[in-house]
Amino acid sequence: MKHEFILEGLHCANCAAKIEAKLEKRYGDVRFSFTTLELEIHTDEADIRDEVQQIVDSIEDGVTVVPKDEHIHHTHDEHDHHHEHDCHDGCCDHDHDHHNHDHHGHEHNHEHGHEGGKVKVILLSIAAVLFIAAFILHILKAHVLICNILSIISAILAGYDVVIEGIKSGFKRRIDETTLMTVAVIAAMVLGEFVEGAAVMVLFGIGELLEDKAVEKSRRDIRKLADIRPDVAYIVENGKSREARAEDVAIGTILEIPPHTRVPLDGIITEGSTTVDASSLTGESEPVDATVGTELLSGMMNNDNTVYLKTTKAYADSAATRIVKLVEESSKNKGNHEKLISRFAAVYTPVMIGLALVIAIIPSLITGDWAEWIHKALVCLVASCPCSIVISVPLSYYAGIGAASKAGVLIKGGRFVEAIANTKAFAFDKTGTITDNQISIKEISPVGSYTATEIAALAAAAEAHSAHPVANALRSYCKEHNISVEELKEHREISSHGVTAQRGNDTITVCKREGKPGISVQLNDSEIGVITLSEHIRSEAPDALKELKALSIQKTVMLSGDKQESCRNVAQGLALDEVHGELLPEDKVKTVEKLIDDCGSCAFVGDGINDAPVLSRATCGIAMGLGSDAAIESADMVLSSESLSSLPRAVRIARKTLSTVKANITFSLIVKALIIILAIMNIAPLWLAVFSDTGVCLLCILNAVRLIRSKNK
Repeated sequence: MKHEFILEGLHCANCAAKIEAKLEKRYGDVRFSFTTLELEIHTDEADIRDEVQQIVDSIEDGVTVVPKDEHIHHTHDEHDHHHEHDCHDGCCDHDHDHHNHDHHGHEHNHEHGHEGGKVKVILLSIAAVLFIAAFILHILKAHVLICNILSIISAILAGYDVVIEGIKSGFKRRIDETTLMTVAVIAAMVLGEFVEGAAVMVLFGIGELLEDKAVEKSRRDIRKLADIRPDVAYIVENGKSREARAEDVAIGTILEIPPHTRVPLDGIITEGSTTVDASSLTGESEPVDATVGTELLSGMMNNDNTVYLKTTKAYADSAATRIVKLVEESSKNKGNHEKLISRFAAVYTPVMIGLALVIAIIPSLITGDWAEWIHKALVCLVASCPCSIVISVPLSYYAGIGAASKAGVLIKGGRFVEAIANTKAFAFDKTGTITDNQISIKEISPVGSYTATEIAALAAAAEAHSAHPVANALRSYCKEHNISVEELKEHREISSHGVTAQRGNDTITVCKREGKPGISVQLNDSEIGVITLSEHIRSEAPDALKELKALSIQKTVMLSGDKQESCRNVAQGLALDEVHGELLPEDKVKTVEKLIDDCGSCAFVGDGINDAPVLSRATCGIAMGLGSDAAIESADMVLSSESLSSLPRAVRIARKTLSTVKANITFSLIVKALIIILAIMNIAPLWLAVFSDTGVCLLCILNAVRLIRSKNK
């Protein structure tokens, strides 16, 4: 049984890691994302909310465990304004802009947070002014008593909440940044360092405020990427449209889609024409023409005119819902670095506390200078807080996943970011991946006295009533070459063989050739010509494969169940190292396994149901488009753009994400080590240790957020 909750009011990354660890110990299968505050627990127990709340309370106060469904419906209810207005043919005079409620299901209610934030800012401002006054008096060495009183008041105003949390943490027998700061400030003032104690609290308060704002801003930026799913739809009934919840709309309902609003559910246009912006789904910014019969996917933006749409899928199955779900789920599949950091934080904090105790006690016993070495130990304690790593690493992964979704690539988790970044080989299915399922005429070879033009005309005439791809290719060929096609009689389609039609007393047959490539065109059972077909290679495929090679991919391989000769024809001119044809699904799995053995890793790109086994086996399985449920379920990544051009982009984004993660970890550890060394050398003051905590954390967060805002082309 899967239980999903939102942990509202959780701001401490360190506490989040401890909550996850404690829940994991209790329930086993637990997934939590600090970025989205979503908690997922798999257990046989039916009602666990109260127990989860107790576990959360034992670690962090002020956090509310809210079932995800309840949270979503509460958000929807806030914006549920039903209205009715007249429909107009082709256009709507009513301004819908203010009704376009594109609110993401996980937007949190921050009323209490906003009020608390305002009070905190006011108190911090007063504290900062008092600290500056105390600092000036300290520099001038004047009015020491007033200086100390101002310092104490400044520290209380800036950090009263930190002290309260620190004392609570102490009673709960756990050590976090509030405990460290409380001990550091009280100890500093006991040692007579009043101004320095105030500096620590003011700087820590400002740092925490900026850190919270940076985290929340980054969360909003990430949520915007999945904010492509309108909560409301305009149902047309009796010539009028009324607003309704999108999730309540049944399949087959007619909807009005006004200009500058997003399509709420997948469907087919029944009236009107417009252009749509599909960039939120595909990453491509060029508008697309849409008219009667065009399929629109939920999440697309209607640019120009009102259109009417007949829904073909329920809200839960529509494209935008599936994309949002994939992005949300991705935060719970942690990468190796994320898992390592969780384990690292659990060991790191006790080790650093032990080191601080050693620094405080052993040298003091030798020299007798307790004040100096306790001060150094306090600097080490404050500098050692692991928040910069604990927050920035998962945030970097999620920012990278968000940036990829913006580029038309859905990555299902941090570990798959790592997988695609480190992939050494790519294997591609042929049909629907390298090719786009279209067939074209490559060559017409006459046999006897008929010309290529005459053969094309006869074949197209025989195929006139057929919907087969060969028939479509012949029609396109004749149109392109201005070949007129006469009308034949008695058209007959022979299943899995071909077609026949009568031209006076003659029978025209277009059929497969026995054991040979190409299509045979026959007159009264005598072959008059052979048509060689070629599959239509995706326009972006050649450049995409070259780009992968430029990214130092060792091998690019094509796999197909089609004839080897057909595969080789498609592969001509493409940057492919190997071509394998006539493969069964299990053969594709074996080929990918061999590539993994040879290269160390192999990604597979495919789109069909029969690709599910090999998608699961590959180091990173990549599904082409949002078509096959089986392929998407088995895949680790989805190219929602249905374009191979987004594949090199995904590799670049994944590599950039991984380098950002490594840079943040390295930078944090180097700064902390440096501060600790400087503290032992009696060079680093306590306020510098505060910078190595909150300042470094802020820099790491901003570095992670760059992934979303940078152009990943």
